[in-house]
Amino acid sequence: MISRNSKIFIAGHKGMVGSSCYKLLKLKGYKNIICLSSSELDLRNQKQVFDFFYKFRPDVVIDAAAKVGGILHNSEFPYEFLMDNLLIQNNLIKFSKDFNVKKFIFLGSSCIYPKLAKQPIKEEYLLTGPLEETNQWYAIAKITGVKLCESIFFKEKKQFISIMPTNLYGPNDNFDKKSSHVLPALISKLYEAKNLKSLEVKLWGTGKPLREFLYVDDLSVFILSILESHVKDSVYNIGSGEEVSILDLANIIKQIVGYKGKITFDPSMPDGTPRKFLDSSKAKNKGWCPNVSLQDGIETTYKWFLHNKIK
Repeated sequence: MISRNSKIFIAGHKGMVGSSCYKLLKLKGYKNIICLSSSELDLRNQKQVFDFFYKFRPDVVIDAAAKVGGILHNSEFPYEFLMDNLLIQNNLIKFSKDFNVKKFIFLGSSCIYPKLAKQPIKEEYLLTGPLEETNQWYAIAKITGVKLCESIFFKEKKQFISIMPTNLYGPNDNFDKKSSHVLPALISKLYEAKNLKSLEVKLWGTGKPLREFLYVDDLSVFILSILESHVKDSVYNIGSGEEVSILDLANIIKQIVGYKGKITFDPSMPDGTPRKFLDSSKAKNKGWCPNVSLQDGIETTYKWFLHNKIK
């Protein structure tokens, strides 16, 4: 069983999910959390990862490390999104298995599901249809990780568990306008437009796609519950249970940022998946539920953005 003294390695501890997990684990009294920066440990390098496991022998691995980005970044770097993510997760999964890690938690993404999957999306809908073209490279890598963990979970009866979160946001997100996901990108764009007193901000697509967003600390609470219990399923969806259109999201952020100009859309640019709403009933049946509303979560995220990203 996992104890407060168990050695827990958080891969990607400086990222949004990893830093949130670290904060919660510390708060709950876990004393032996292992964190290494990418300069100290290149997770793409098999020998370095082997040497790490040989030296530290972690009891738990939380894999929150990945190359991530929005539609534009995925389209520009397909090889890197596929290869880097395969190398990172395959090394971590292989040596977690070889060194008998007690619990491995793999962070995937809702983009693994088919573009036109039946809604709400259940875990078993994986591989039932074509992927969304603009992020297929990242999705294929994550699907491979899910299946590797699933094979270990069922064949070897080890707690290798995959969590498929919906669109995440919160402190320590990536706010670069070109490489980030939609919510942090909107914060950056509308903040910049406010400062420049721009009369108009033009966004990609039609604004019609529906998205589900989850504040990152709500995900960390679920990860902790998985860490502290023996689970019977290998894959869990996790989402807020609420949808919002990109247009409505932009207007919420516009109000929080205080931008007074006009928001328009360019329908010649891609929308991505029209709808991506997760069935999170398995997670909720374990007693988990989200606590942070979209409005409150964006306000907190914007305050963090102002304090940490603006010089």
